[in-house]
Amino acid sequence: MITTLSGAQKPNVLVFLVDDLKPSFGAYGDTFVKSPGLDDLASRGMRFDMAYCNQAVCAPSRNNLMTGARSSTLGIYNLGTFFRKKVPNAITLPQFFKQHGYISQGVGKVFHIGHGNVNDPLSWSVPFQKESPIEYLLEESNGGKMSREEALFSNKPQKGLLPGAAWEKADVQDNAYADGRIADEAIKRLQEAKKSKKPFFLMVGFTKPHLPFCAPTKYWDMYDPKKLPLAVNRKPPKGAPTFAYKPELKGELGNYMPINSMKEMDEETERTLIHGYYASLTYMDAQLARVMSALDQLKLSDNTIVVLWGDHGYHLGHNGFWTKHSNYEESARIPLIFVDPRNIAAKSSTQAIIETVDIYPTLADLAALPIPSGPHKIDGQSFASVLKGEKKQIRNHAYHVYPKTYMGRAIRTDRYRMVEWKSKKSKGVYYELYDYQIDPLETENLADKNPAVLQELKAILAEHPEAK
Repeated sequence: MITTLSGAQKPNVLVFLVDDLKPSFGAYGDTFVKSPGLDDLASRGMRFDMAYCNQAVCAPSRNNLMTGARSSTLGIYNLGTFFRKKVPNAITLPQFFKQHGYISQGVGKVFHIGHGNVNDPLSWSVPFQKESPIEYLLEESNGGKMSREEALFSNKPQKGLLPGAAWEKADVQDNAYADGRIADEAIKRLQEAKKSKKPFFLMVGFTKPHLPFCAPTKYWDMYDPKKLPLAVNRKPPKGAPTFAYKPELKGELGNYMPINSMKEMDEETERTLIHGYYASLTYMDAQLARVMSALDQLKLSDNTIVVLWGDHGYHLGHNGFWTKHSNYEESARIPLIFVDPRNIAAKSSTQAIIETVDIYPTLADLAALPIPSGPHKIDGQSFASVLKGEKKQIRNHAYHVYPKTYMGRAIRTDRYRMVEWKSKKSKGVYYELYDYQIDPLETENLADKNPAVLQELKAILAEHPEAK
């Protein structure tokens, strides 16, 4: 039953951000995944089956969430550009709630800190607690030295950096790795919020299942790698531009051992990577469950909006590569769950098409705050009407981008995706078209075979300004 609280009771807001989490766990139909925490969270509210990030890479996607502006609006597509260099007067999502009387706090990986990027102190009422997404506990994983990827997130880079291992299992307590410590601190912040009796806005950023796949041994032991499914479509789409996908062994995954020394991956390595991904997911899931249990025990659940958001998808072998950095469905589709006992029916789901940028105005709407309108441009729309069961859709397509050799701008409708690849340095324009009704695995680019649909989607794309 949906209840309505009086205007005097400001709802708290708890946002879980999860790094590299694809919509592949029990609540999304993948019952082989051990995800009781995520599944319980989904049962409390609404699961979104067609939610999409605005760019499938960590820092830009988090900029999209925190500013409500797309990458193509901000003009930021890389990991190392601090968003305030482009929009110095932006009011971020946590900053907005801080301005409206909330204690705004962050723990873990919220903004992408590293690669030259930094935290945003203006967003927080109290100091932000950072945790690195990359750490090793065993000397064998990185020779006792910091890995190259690890150094990018450290304030103390070391000489003689080595590639680190792509996975690690150590017989340790949960808080020996970052996500356990993040949960510890989040619970502490909830306890303090209960005592203060002030409304809180708390963002909890879990680092796993981001590479390297490091998790306590007990979570690895929950899976039999021989029973984990391998990707069905393991080749790039026929007829797609070669620059639209990537040679994985030279990309993100190629920074890790033993992949960095391989010419091609064997099945054992593939299974170990998939095993590591889901072991890391289940480890993170246990930490999320601890935080939710604390929320319940503190009797804060009835007046707290809870959001679960994954910053982008993950391929795990689909389309022939493993991580993200693409405009394909496996990269762009994200998990999104909203819980609000005042407004959202439990155990509900929707096919509404949603973008990451829509979350900012939606949270403002649910909290009965004015929909933000500046000083920077906000691309998102509130989908509170979907959450309340008043509408089935707020938009007829999602828009996302990924720059490669060319700038790739994409439109995803309920049936199709079109990607336009264009460069100022070249006169050539390339298109990809996929029909998910007849080809859900994206096996073939249909742009040349279906010109009528291509023209319809070009007209939709023309509604959007060119990417900055």
